[in-house]
Amino acid sequence: MIETLVAKRKRALKIYSFLKSAYPNSKCPLYYIAAHDLLVAIILSEHSTYEQVNIVTKTLFKKYHSLKDFAYCNIGSLAEDIHSTGNQNEKAEKIKQACLIIIDQHNGVVPYSLGDLLGLPGIGRETAKCIMGEIYNIPTIVIDTRMVRIMKLLGLTKSNDPKKIESDIMGAFEKKVWLKLSHLINDHGRAVCVERIPHCKACVINQLCPSSYV
Repeated sequence: MIETLVAKRKRALKIYSFLKSAYPNSKCPLYYIAAHDLLVAIILSEHSTYEQVNIVTKTLFKKYHSLKDFAYCNIGSLAEDIHSTGNQNEKAEKIKQACLIIIDQHNGVVPYSLGDLLGLPGIGRETAKCIMGEIYNIPTIVIDTRMVRIMKLLGLTKSNDPKKIESDIMGAFEKKVWLKLSHLINDHGRAVCVERIPHCKACVINQLCPSSYV
């Protein structure tokens, strides 16, 4: 049976409501204080876990307080400070260059437009949207692997194209919940709807999921 858009939106509203109740403290998994901190944390998270990045940044942000601290740092020292996140030399270079660009081209303010953010080393489309939503409250949905997998399981998209997936999700959920939804799905994918062995019996949205084993 084909689900109408109206029915899909009603189901999406219930999905969001149940997930929000299950994860009331859901938020960006990366620790940051200022906008440039989030930028640095995002660069560090490439091929590393959020947990490891947060361990590093809790100390890192006490040493490097400002954008200028990162922009004009000794790159060797920075690489040493972030070595446990992996690829430390490459990441240190990206952090330094990104911060220099922000100072030279954006008056020392982390940009809010997708185009400008994509001009920074180490920032891709989805991580740029994370900054736009988290720092500037611009409605965005981060299309990462968990979002794609869970939205397909929920039958809210069938596409493999990130832009089409994004369009499908935006069409199902209200704009005001897009960013929060990204965090909720991330938490749910880590805690219950894990890739190898989804815990459907413990899932708060199993009755709304056509892929549920329950």
